[in-house]
Amino acid sequence: MTLKTTFAHYEFSNPLMNASGVHCMTTQELDELLQSQAGAVITKSSTLEKRAGNPEPRYVDLSLGSINSMGLPNLGFDYYLEYVLEKQKDTSIKGPLFFSVAGMSAKENIELLQKLQESAFDGITELNLSCPNVPGKPQLAYDFEATEALLKEVFSFFKKPLGIKLPPYFDLVHFDTMAEILNQFPLTYVNSVNSVGNALFIDPDTEAVVIKPKDGFGGLGGQYIKPTALANVRAFYTRLKPEIKIIGTGGIVTGQDAFEHLLCGASLLQIGTALHQEGPAIFERITRELEEIMAQKGYQSIDAFRGKLKSL
Repeated sequence: MTLKTTFAHYEFSNPLMNASGVHCMTTQELDELLQSQAGAVITKSSTLEKRAGNPEPRYVDLSLGSINSMGLPNLGFDYYLEYVLEKQKDTSIKGPLFFSVAGMSAKENIELLQKLQESAFDGITELNLSCPNVPGKPQLAYDFEATEALLKEVFSFFKKPLGIKLPPYFDLVHFDTMAEILNQFPLTYVNSVNSVGNALFIDPDTEAVVIKPKDGFGGLGGQYIKPTALANVRAFYTRLKPEIKIIGTGGIVTGQDAFEHLLCGASLLQIGTALHQEGPAIFERITRELEEIMAQKGYQSIDAFRGKLKSL
């Protein structure tokens, strides 16, 4: 049996990786991921300059997941670029690193991608079009015209492997419209989904919200969003051209969760809330649980069942 996964002409030992934003702020955290059983590693979404992010408390664990309004805290584009360029020289690292960018505007996104294009970075870039927790900044990916315009400009100069991270969509027409736009471009992948934006959680004892920014409104993650994440993975897997792969993100806590994302059509899987709660050891556990499920079902490889979700 093997969990090996081919993605963007690269081979990964297994499909598991961190979600950008979790356990990847510092070089120490990134090193811990590289030393774990994760099949791949992605950096924190970076902006041009260092950002402190939103005031605390801005992340709280809930019974079935988490709520956060981080506000894109990061150590700046150059910090992460220096790290990935150094790691590219390390022959012990299997597969390419993923580099996430999330500009505060379309103009900043273009500037960040131009810097990456001109750099020696030879990994895979993720453009985060879904940042629900920056006050006053809408999620670009909910503006279809703006998304199409940005991607046209990006692909006029960006020639390296590029994927985009999307928010969840909730209407079949929106899946159709976004897929029609994305199919125009040589995207490497779509990452679906980011947290469900603007949820609200109340502490019953204090009768108050649990996070400070945006009067308590924040992105919902964890088990709460798995059904939404699975629906988005499946919707894009069945609508996008085969060359555009899917990274499934949302609610992966167990090997069964991972199996379901793969069954819906995901090629790689990102873990966020559960990684934050459990630490990098989670990758060894979920890998083992996934192998046990595959053994019970008689699957020798992920390709034997990936995307083969049955309808009634």
